[in-house]
Amino acid sequence: MKKENKTILFVFLLAFSLLLTACAQEKVDSTGNIKDQEGKKENGTQKDASNELIFALLSDAVSLDPHKANDVPSANITFNIYEPLVSQDEKMTIQPRLAESWQQIDELTWEFKLKEGVVFHDGSDFNAEVVKANLERITDPNIASPRSFLFTMVSEVKVIDPHTVQIMTSYPFAPLLTHLSHSGGQMISLEAIKKDYEGMKNGDDPGAYVTSNPTGTGFFKFDQWKSNEFIRLVKNDDYWGDKVKVDSVLFKVVPEGLTRVAELETGVSHIADVIAPSDMARIDNLDKAHLNRQLSISLAYIGFNVQKEPFDNVKVRQAISMAIDKEGILQGIYEGTGVPAKSPIAPDVWGYDDSVEALPYDIEKAKALLAEAGYENGFSTTIWTNDNPQRIDIAEFVQANLKELGIDVKIEVMEWGAYLDQTSAGKHDMFILGWSASTGDADYAMSPLFHSENAGEPGNRTFLADPTLDELLEAGREESDEDKRRTIYRDAQERLVELAPMLYIHHQEYLTGVSDKVKGFSMHPTGIYQIQHASIENE
Repeated sequence: MKKENKTILFVFLLAFSLLLTACAQEKVDSTGNIKDQEGKKENGTQKDASNELIFALLSDAVSLDPHKANDVPSANITFNIYEPLVSQDEKMTIQPRLAESWQQIDELTWEFKLKEGVVFHDGSDFNAEVVKANLERITDPNIASPRSFLFTMVSEVKVIDPHTVQIMTSYPFAPLLTHLSHSGGQMISLEAIKKDYEGMKNGDDPGAYVTSNPTGTGFFKFDQWKSNEFIRLVKNDDYWGDKVKVDSVLFKVVPEGLTRVAELETGVSHIADVIAPSDMARIDNLDKAHLNRQLSISLAYIGFNVQKEPFDNVKVRQAISMAIDKEGILQGIYEGTGVPAKSPIAPDVWGYDDSVEALPYDIEKAKALLAEAGYENGFSTTIWTNDNPQRIDIAEFVQANLKELGIDVKIEVMEWGAYLDQTSAGKHDMFILGWSASTGDADYAMSPLFHSENAGEPGNRTFLADPTLDELLEAGREESDEDKRRTIYRDAQERLVELAPMLYIHHQEYLTGVSDKVKGFSMHPTGIYQIQHASIENE
């Protein structure tokens, strides 16, 4: 497309965005209140729109139950509603949160002293009984949490007194603290948990009550959710720590990338995410906004369903991995942002080993491997992606690359929620997705993605089942000696290069457009928005 045509298209979309904004006044008035069709405020409260932080986001949350969600868009909401016992700062260092202190009593027992005077949004108290109920719920088979693997090693949770709790594990588990810092370890109100179980007795799905009535101790409280439109959170005036500086946060779903840019430029939204690498210069040139960049500990990958032909043949997987020009993806689609991936582990994740060698880009070797596998004439297949523009570009890039091997690839684009459901069910051939090593530890970077017990929704959407790899991942979890753990995870990474259940593309750089009015906003290396200290400086 010529440059002038791109400019015309952008101007058109900008005008269209403004038109949509004007039309949307049926639902959002000049003070930022959500209104019904008759212009009445649905929640009946008065809000100061000048102090509401507004996000324009690619995707909606899937669930607001931290035990049931397993995606970053959901975690970005729950992070502000709930809190874990411990958290990780921007350097991935463990910090106190709902637990004031902790000690390891023996190799199987950890004791936590809990903060006193912490109250949930429903007025109930946070205490040791709450911790016990949460850890038992997330591992309850009836709840079927996709995050249960985080705490399957927990054998018992013992209440010592109202503000002291002991967590016992069935075997030594080195990364327990990092697992407790994960959003899956966020504490839900005991009253909400009880009501959720009551609902299940009446035929409701697990998590139905919690996701409709998310109740935590966080610095924001849940206000309203209209699926695929917006989620609004409001300030928690009773928060035990530093209060937030904005009155509310509106997370709007804006699927079109250029519309998100237009909303940022016109001031309709304060923060736009995701920003395409091709739009970086445009954001940088805005008078009243800037580009926020954050290196991540995530992985972007192309996965193969190893349970389906021909991807059940390791030579086919290796051939495709060697036929796709990763550097071409990194430079042509991501414009050089991010770090090329050798294995699933990013350089800033504990356990990363630079000595691991990735499969090379080698078309001739790829052709030879495909012929050895019995597919010298290629085959037909599909590649799935959600509606992320970079992933769609990757799918097209893969389609073009694999033509050289005689592989005919059909692209299918799906809505985010449906995409997660269908890949969890193993309906796909190839697919494009990402994974954030949220705990900063090699265990979380690999076990959910590749251990056979985590097939499907927990993370293993390639459906890999390799006994040797399973043994390595289990050994890494149980080993307390750091040097021995590093060796185990190096061996696991090398095994994963050989097995090639996915093409490890790169560890991305998060790109976010931010209004110059916004101060104190940042992105965590896990991709989670840091807005507790964000403020809006209005003119």
